[in-house]
Amino acid sequence: MANLTEKKRDSLRADQFAYVDSKGGEHLPLNDESHVRNAMARWNQTEFESATAKESARRKIVSAAKRHGIEVSDDSGVAKPSGKS
Repeated sequence: MANLTEKKRDSLRADQFAYVDSKGGEHLPLNDESHVRNAMARWNQTEFESATAKESARRKIVSAAKRHGIEVSDDSGVAKPSGKS
C-alpha cells in the first residue's frame, strides 16, 4: 500500500474518506487505488455509529473502487448492503 504520511493524511479532504464519525474522526481513506483496496479489506473491521453510516461508507468504497477500475466481487463484504450496524 502506498505510504500516507501524517502530513499527507491531514491534507486530505473529509470527502476523501469513506467514513467520518460524529467527532470528526476520519476512517478508511479513499485517496488512491491501494487505499481503496485497503478500505475494502477493512470495511467489516471498522466500527460505525449507525447502520446508515455503515451503508454510506460502503457506497463510497464501491464508488471509489469503480473510479479506480477495481472489481468488487459479489462475495466481497462491501459488495452488498449488510443491514447490520
